Amino acid sequence: MSSPDIDTLHMQTALTLAGRGLGLVAPNPAVGCIIVGTEGGVVGRGWTQPGGRPHAETEAIGRAGDQCQGATAYVTLEPCDHRGKTPPCSVALIDAGIKRVVIACEDPDPRVAGKGGERLKAAGVDVVQGILEAEARTLNAGFMSRLSKGRPLLTLKSATSLDGRIATRTGHSRWITGTEARAAVHMLRARHDAIMVGIGTALADNPSLNCRLPGMEAFSPTRIIADSTLQLPASSAVVQSAGDIPTIIIAGKGADKGKIRELKNKAVKVIEVAPSASGHPAPAAMAKALADEGLNSVLIEGGGKLAGAFMQAGLIDRLAWFHAAKLIGGDGVPSVAAYGVESLPDAPTFYRTSLRTCGEDVFETYERR
Repeated sequence: MSSPDIDTLHMQTALTLAGRGLGLVAPNPAVGCIIVGTEGGVVGRGWTQPGGRPHAETEAIGRAGDQCQGATAYVTLEPCDHRGKTPPCSVALIDAGIKRVVIACEDPDPRVAGKGGERLKAAGVDVVQGILEAEARTLNAGFMSRLSKGRPLLTLKSATSLDGRIATRTGHSRWITGTEARAAVHMLRARHDAIMVGIGTALADNPSLNCRLPGMEAFSPTRIIADSTLQLPASSAVVQSAGDIPTIIIAGKGADKGKIRELKNKAVKVIEVAPSASGHPAPAAMAKALADEGLNSVLIEGGGKLAGAFMQAGLIDRLAWFHAAKLIGGDGVPSVAAYGVESLPDAPTFYRTSLRTCGEDVFETYERR
């Protein structure tokens, strides 16, 4: 097997390890690292740990020990070169005796942005960059979005009938999709930093918005409620469990101070943002506020008004669409509320990235063109 083929193979393994950190490491990126010894075997593996520390390189170096001498490290993102809570990973690789570093893509963080690679080269380390770069950028698309656009990657999740309805005309919605699809939704939650719903959904369903897959309860992401006038009662499931799972309410400027104090006393964080023309918090302002909280990826779960507002603002990056073989009809509740599209060229366009079955339902993913 040629060297480029070996590099690709090892980087694929590092990317798989990096995926273990998705939803657990914000505001850090999810990074994977493997160290291949002088005899050609993998001697150390690492990935970013929950909370963002330790970094992948530190983990892999610790496992490889003395076998780092003369070895090659494969890292899915350029090693950091700034001193924060831990020393720079670029220095750690040099000090460990690594002689070759293969990097998937450059870190967009201005504190790094090429500096890690340059430090390695200056120390005499052979640096190769760009192996599976597109795949690495896709895996950390949320981190890239927060650094480059000032907002998290936003994915709209819908569970609908074939005709795009999330409930009947009476509001009955449980359950449109089956148990397999609902399990897939919980896995989606686990791989995102936060889940977001509008106040209408929160009042109608009183959801827990957690990850309920067996053994994965600790993977529950931050819960976010868009609630411009603080209607959410203190008795709601998310407020009652805010001490266990981080919970944020996004309110409009000038929200009732007494309600804010009540919610804060129950461990709920209230963020006030500027309103849009509709009087509700502006989607762009909400997205920026969530980036300021260090969130890389947010799964928007509903309802239709919230989905329509973010779609109209051009902020939806991906779609996660579960659909059941049911037809509810035009008087049912649409998954996305009207948002003023007048001609087809104005409609947001997406391309499909995956399709699979979940029991009797179909799960498709899309990305914005």
